[in-house]
Amino acid sequence: MRILGIDPGFGRTGYGVIDTAHGLAAIEYGCIETAPHTPTGERLRDIYEAVTDIIVRQKPDVAAIEQLFFNRNVTTAFTASEARGVVVLAAEMAAVPQTAYTPMQVKQAVVGYGRAEKSQVQEMVRVLLGLQAAPKPDDVADALAVAIAHAHSSPFLARVKQTREGLGRGSV
Repeated sequence: MRILGIDPGFGRTGYGVIDTAHGLAAIEYGCIETAPHTPTGERLRDIYEAVTDIIVRQKPDVAAIEQLFFNRNVTTAFTASEARGVVVLAAEMAAVPQTAYTPMQVKQAVVGYGRAEKSQVQEMVRVLLGLQAAPKPDDVADALAVAIAHAHSSPFLARVKQTREGLGRGSV
């Protein structure tokens, strides 16, 4: 399975593509950056076009997108939400199914502890993908962590769906 992980943000959107055919392998990763003082619409278009390009190039089976969590800066929350929206739209327009994970779910799936420190997540991403160094900036490591979380969770989710369908309860 090829998974596109996304850590959405307005100034920086991290992305990472992993493949699970023979363990976990990083295929491509990086950061989509938008220029400050550029009109909002242009920045959102840039994110949309970059994510669309990654999808066309890498042909992921699924996009795993981090859910946003903000408890302080409302303005940042709004712009990050807009960025997340165009990421979801890009995946939807390309007919790529999406799934969402909270930061706590990602930490639990990657480190085994839902309140792990960012440095612990980065180190586990490095180890699990066999990288020489943790990807930088943090948004990139976070995106790869979201993809890894889906890789670890998807077999379980598939079994739940199969069980529910077998019981006549429909989808998860």
